Amino acid sequence: MTDYYELLGVKKGATKAEIKKAYKKLAMKYHPDRAPEEKKKEYEEKFKEINSAAAVLGDEKKRAQYDQFGSAAFEGGAGGSGFQGYDFSDIMSQFGGGGFGDVFDSLFGGGGRRSTRASRGSDLLYETDITLEDVSSGKEHTIPLNKMESCVTCSGKGAKNFEECHHCHGTGTVKKTQRTPFGLFQQTGACPYCHGKGQLPQDSCSDCSGEGLVRKKKEIDVKIPAGVHHGMRLRVPGEGEVGRNGGPSGDLYVQISVRRHNVFVREDDDLHLTVPISFSQAVLGDSVEVPTINGTAELKIPAGTDSETILRMKGKGLPRLQRSGTGDQMVKVHIEVPKKLSKKQKELVKQLKEEKPIVSFLKKLFG
Repeated sequence: MTDYYELLGVKKGATKAEIKKAYKKLAMKYHPDRAPEEKKKEYEEKFKEINSAAAVLGDEKKRAQYDQFGSAAFEGGAGGSGFQGYDFSDIMSQFGGGGFGDVFDSLFGGGGRRSTRASRGSDLLYETDITLEDVSSGKEHTIPLNKMESCVTCSGKGAKNFEECHHCHGTGTVKKTQRTPFGLFQQTGACPYCHGKGQLPQDSCSDCSGEGLVRKKKEIDVKIPAGVHHGMRLRVPGEGEVGRNGGPSGDLYVQISVRRHNVFVREDDDLHLTVPISFSQAVLGDSVEVPTINGTAELKIPAGTDSETILRMKGKGLPRLQRSGTGDQMVKVHIEVPKKLSKKQKELVKQLKEEKPIVSFLKKLFG
């Protein structure tokens, strides 16, 4: 059997003021909004218990019944009314699901919040794909949007003409009586007729049908920076949906997809590709023209280069995002063995075969 006095930490003869003080102290301590993540369930159960205790001891008739029959009278026991008291979910739903201060404002007669608080608009997501060349140089991209914005005709108010709300006399608030564990308390809440605005519309805006919002098509230019990576999201502040009741607009997020390139493979800021070279170029060395992301460039092949050797072309990669400098281009050379040889070419290869120093190289090269 639960001892409500012990639960609240007061004596059996405690006054209503002492019970209220003890309750408030414990409620502040065990309110679920203040609970560590690992103790959230524990705090919720404790909060329910102290609310049930306060609901009984704060009411003279229920307290007298409790003193006679104990907590069983309020927990569905013999002779009990089955009254469960307040619990956390009841209080939070009753007072708008608000934070800690809202619960106490309502329980102890404090002022209520307006129900028409300014709210931030929703964020928008736009997906676009770009080429590796766009990554190298950056790109100015035009994005088409179809989103809600404030109605220009009525300035987002929903009507052109307003009159003072006669229910709240222009204050936007009305007083409400709230029953709590400590009796009846008055609280101030948003006027349900004007929704806390203090004014009632005399007409409805024909362009937005009184909503204050209209859907509009627009285009905005977004700068995609050089060096951007696949999967990145760029944030464009204030280009999301418009906020409600004067709240700020949401943001637009542009998600980047980089198309697969038919020549280059990207690794961070470096570019990789494979180019074919001839046997003679590998043996004697040469300078060859290779593609780069911005055109072509000369690549020097040292004499005696093995097949599958990777040669670095410094600074021929991609720009580093939000940093100075550029990545490199890594070129893998692949020696191509000719499938058909002329009679003269065959004779030259036979001559090479007879040269002892070249034999080990050929074996290494061609297995």
